[in-house]
Amino acid sequence: MKLFDVYSLYDIEPVRGEGSHVFTADGSEYLDLYGGHAVISIGHAHPKYVKAVADQVARLGFYSNSVQNSLQTRLAERLGTLSGYPDYELFLCNSGAEANENAMKLASFTTGRSKILAFGKAFHGRTSGAVAATDNPAIQAPFNKTDNVEFIPLNDIEAAREALASRQFAGAIIEGIQGVSGIHEPTPEFLRELQEECHNTGTLLILDEIQSGYGRSGRFFAHQHAGIRPDIITCAKGIANGFPCGAVLISPAIPARKGMLGTTFGGNHLACAAALAVLDVMEEENLIENAAEVGEYLISELRKIPGVKDVRGRGLMIGLEVEGFTGSDLRRRLLFDHHIFTGGAGQYTVRLLPALSLSKADADRFLTEFRKAIANS
Repeated sequence: MKLFDVYSLYDIEPVRGEGSHVFTADGSEYLDLYGGHAVISIGHAHPKYVKAVADQVARLGFYSNSVQNSLQTRLAERLGTLSGYPDYELFLCNSGAEANENAMKLASFTTGRSKILAFGKAFHGRTSGAVAATDNPAIQAPFNKTDNVEFIPLNDIEAAREALASRQFAGAIIEGIQGVSGIHEPTPEFLRELQEECHNTGTLLILDEIQSGYGRSGRFFAHQHAGIRPDIITCAKGIANGFPCGAVLISPAIPARKGMLGTTFGGNHLACAAALAVLDVMEEENLIENAAEVGEYLISELRKIPGVKDVRGRGLMIGLEVEGFTGSDLRRRLLFDHHIFTGGAGQYTVRLLPALSLSKADADRFLTEFRKAIANS
């Protein structure tokens, strides 16, 4: 048997990580500014994280959600306090796509409506409902196509008002910052007005913070820059620093009933131990503040480099474009010639999604090598 060939792979295999650095079997070191797709939030192999996961697996690695699990209760309390949502309720699952599936299902259960409003260039996952709300026909199988999702342009409040006025929508789902599309933000004004229109029409506002949340933008959630409080918030990626985990934060106004949502592996003992360790490290090491500070520095310095066409984003969620380069060409030159991992989005955008612990020294190393890569080409 061989692997199903669906990924374009770089000819390199990291076998060890430490902080914002990964190493191959021959000892070659790379600066990781991609974090395994925004997943590594507190850095590779953080000692406190490693100990928490190792200690938990030595005690009890798994039992189902048919029994009490005090780790889930602790995680809900800690996440509520640190995120600013202590009154919300938590449903734990395994991934971002699963979180979004459950969020949209919950909105439909609650309102009795069947339609979802989504936005141009959105990416919400690859499972059936999540991919239906993703604006990319190339990854939608015929099975996924539905009339229950309507797309409108991002930041077009008039289009949102017109759609929501029909009162057919269970929920409107929007990313705190669009990641896969190339780092595009809903404006604070748009988010505030969208929240108001959702409230006026009985539509639940769902904030997909899977990539933009967990401190990446310099606030716990990116939507907090706009001062809004969504009905439902989804997160995953950085929540457990590489251990599969997803979560749905649910307004206390939304009623629960037994059996409406469920999962086998979601909220298991190892996932909760990992997620608790992440929150501890984020708080103890002031990683949200670090993401804001180092991210602001990176964005400011990148904008000064000749040839840089555009720099977008907040905190350590950055998209950049360089005149005369495709994103893939620039990434390969940086990756292979200068030992730096970055991500891509679309044809021209390079994405930076490093650990929230990225140091200014590592940011300077990237800037130095980035300038070389452009100058030498």
